[in-house]
Amino acid sequence: MCGIIGFLDKRGQQQRTLGATLLRMLESLSCRGPDSAGVALFGLRQAGWILQVKLPENADAESSAHTLLAALKEEGMVLRHEVVGAYVRLEIAGSVEASALERDLLARVPSSEIVSLGHQLEIVKQVGSPAQLEQTYGISRRAGSHGIGHTRLSTESRVDLSHSQPFWAHGVPDLATVHNGHITNYHKLRRRYEQRGCRLFTENDSEVIGVYLRDRMSTGLSLADALRSSLDDFDGSFSYLAANADSLAYVRDRYGFKPLMLAETDEFVAIATEELALRQAFGSDFVVREPAPGTMAVWSVASMEKALAG
Repeated sequence: MCGIIGFLDKRGQQQRTLGATLLRMLESLSCRGPDSAGVALFGLRQAGWILQVKLPENADAESSAHTLLAALKEEGMVLRHEVVGAYVRLEIAGSVEASALERDLLARVPSSEIVSLGHQLEIVKQVGSPAQLEQTYGISRRAGSHGIGHTRLSTESRVDLSHSQPFWAHGVPDLATVHNGHITNYHKLRRRYEQRGCRLFTENDSEVIGVYLRDRMSTGLSLADALRSSLDDFDGSFSYLAANADSLAYVRDRYGFKPLMLAETDEFVAIATEELALRQAFGSDFVVREPAPGTMAVWSVASMEKALAG
């Protein structure tokens, strides 16, 4: 099955080695998921929005990028842009509301997809191995305070960039998830959300986690409470990680069928499907434990910084 990884610097430092750390962890788990690989990295907060937009697959990349940029530049929104691999990376003036920005962009280029949006979050993913992800996007050079990653073994849905992980929780800036397992009531949840007008971009059951979290948080729940409620609302065997601009979290189903290992020191929190990923990335001078079934936990960068300052 798939491999998932997460890392958070408890000191809140923007580590130059974040990307390299996530890459080492992913490469250790590449045998679990040969179909695709991806990471979600949280770097320094930007005043405007940072978008990773997947260009249409059946169209010329340069032409699609030109259409997108021309439409946005008419409104004076684009501060910077760069075409790398299958993406256009955009920095956009932050005065526009995130959901409105996504609706406007998809209306202008209907076959495109926003892979991530936020002030700190950037997701890069593609079909292939972690080594191929590094070759295309140079993730080992990326800095940041925390991040999550995924290597995928497809068991039910297509193998392409859209079905790869991490998934952005569409409509919620700076929230991403990675998942190993099966949400067996996925189709029931999907019908519920589609009846409310929500759009899902894939047939991957993992995508519904972000939609669920967005839905629960829209009622006023915190991220931690939304994660906790998923233990009752999701059926199946699953372990998943969620991260936003301030936090890293895990959730493990009540049966504990999907493996998950955790290491926490004074300096970092690291989570992975297998202990091997933790040892190869950080060495041996720490304790690794397996979280109990039916548990979840959240680590906040801001609260840890306050504790250290105190």
